[in-house]
Amino acid sequence: MDFLRQAGMSLLGGFIIGVVFGWIKLPAPVPPLLGLIGAAGVLLGGYAYELIVKLIFK
Repeated sequence: MDFLRQAGMSLLGGFIIGVVFGWIKLPAPVPPLLGLIGAAGVLLGGYAYELIVKLIFK
């Protein structure tokens, strides 16, 4: 449940920043879609590594 709260707060914070940037007519400070996909891959790879280490050295 803690992860969902953190994810929700991150999404809400990002939404608020997006509204502010849109209001003052600035481009969104985010990488292109492929950059976001790459970042998600890095994150998933890190989680997979932790899981593999836990399973092997249990």
